[in-house]
Amino acid sequence: MAMLHRVLLLLALMVAAASGTGEKKTPTLVFILAGQSNMGGRGGATVGGKWDGIVPQECNPSPRVLRLSPGLRWEEAREPLHAGVDVGNVLGVGPGMPFAHAVLRSPRAAPHGSGAVVGLVPCAQGGTPIANWSRGSDLYGRMITRTRAAMAETSGHGKLAAMLWFQGETDTIRREDALVYAGRMEALVRDVRRDLAMPDLLVIQVGIATGQGKFVDLVRKAQREVKLPNLKYVDAMGLPIASDFTHLTTPAQVRLGKMLADAYLATL
Repeated sequence: MAMLHRVLLLLALMVAAASGTGEKKTPTLVFILAGQSNMGGRGGATVGGKWDGIVPQECNPSPRVLRLSPGLRWEEAREPLHAGVDVGNVLGVGPGMPFAHAVLRSPRAAPHGSGAVVGLVPCAQGGTPIANWSRGSDLYGRMITRTRAAMAETSGHGKLAAMLWFQGETDTIRREDALVYAGRMEALVRDVRRDLAMPDLLVIQVGIATGQGKFVDLVRKAQREVKLPNLKYVDAMGLPIASDFTHLTTPAQVRLGKMLADAYLATL
């Protein structure tokens, strides 16, 4: 009887595993996160050379929010979301986690409904001008490689829903870079759409609130002048800035994540 009991217990465990208790989730909605430090996340990481470790409720981990790891595998997402990707920098809270949670809370995420799983593909790198993201560059190649790997890892069940782009602070240093920003952004979007074979891929661009130079207004003007189909603009101006005068605070990142979610959900 003891042997029979052990056999029945083993069978029960096998049935439980097959029914999905330990089943590995894959995303139904996939989002690229690209740009520089404010996308990589510096919330709570601008004082003393380390992150304060504070994770707001809107950034808590969830089995329905995954990230593509540096090793190109889906795993449960948690802050700092860009760990191992935005290399060489002190990382903190970014907009990705609050964005994902806001999307999942909305009934507009239908037809996925309660079964929706968001997959985030962190690609940002701090301190990078948009020229470093042009087709043929290391950062561009890394982004395309990671996105293709992310989609392959969904086993055909995922949809690449949008690219979220927050970058431009470095392009405020030189006037010549600020003046050509719009053209470079348009080229980037066209190249990404072509290389991912998604001519209508939604791109949500964040208007910068700060800069590393004095040409912030010129870059912001250029960002608003980018005219491409299926490209949305979300303005970070007015969100709280940390004491380094460059990076968004943790509450600002949470707010930005919700703003990005609103922009995405409005397209559904």
